[in-house]
Formats: sequence, structure tokens, C-alpha cells
Amino acid sequence: MAIKKKAAKPGKRPEPSSSTAEFEQLLKNAVAVEHYQLRLFVTGSSVRSTQAIENIRSLCEEYLHGRYDLEVVDIYQQPGEAADRQIIAAPTLIKELPIPPKRLIGNLADRDKVLVGLNLGKKSTATKWVKI
Repeated sequence: MAIKKKAAKPGKRPEPSSSTAEFEQLLKNAVAVEHYQLRLFVTGSSVRSTQAIENIRSLCEEYLHGRYDLEVVDIYQQPGEAADRQIIAAPTLIKELPIPPKRLIGNLADRDKVLVGLNLGKKSTATKWVKI
């Protein structure tokens, strides 16, 4: 005796499991949150390096709280890292994510320029280098 399978009605999808339905609902309600990956190259504990660290941490906590990773690299301690990234001046902040990558040079004291450089302020042009 042959068993016949019941044919699915055209245009009708099978009911999703509750976990799939919940996941799809979460996706619909999710807000796209960009996570920033930053790397700051400094020269020891110089005044400019200390200022740059304080300035970027303050700005990140104000504008990116919980949405950023900041790595501080001392080029005296890790010269190979600076050479690999072609760092020619310090302090230099590299925004690796979200794309496009950008480099900001200086002590990061001009908050408006840093916000534009990190795409947190006004929309910037395709400039990849911003002197601060």
C-alpha cells in the first residue's frame, strides 16, 4: 500500500516555529547600531599623548557609550605596530570600523573636527586624513 503525501497548497507557507517567529520579530524591531573600532597611537606619556587619550575617551563616552573599542598603542613600546600601520606622526587615531577607515592626527582637542572625522557630526566628504 502506497502512502500519499498531502500536497502543500500553492502560495501558503508553513507556520514558523515560535523561536523563528520571535527572532524575525526581533529583527524587525532592531535598530542598526554601529560599533566603532578605534586605535590611538601615542608616544609614551608625553603631554600631547595624554591629552589625546583624555580627549578621545571623553568623546567616546559621551557619543559612543557602549558602542566602541579603543586600543591605545604606545609606539615606543610597539614600534612594529606603528610601522605596520604606517604611522608617521603621533598622536594618530585610526577609525577602523565602521568603514570607511579614517586617520585623525593631533591631540584631538577640536571636538567638532573629531566628530566629523568619526562621522558622528555633519556628513563629511571622502577625506581620509583630518589634521587636528
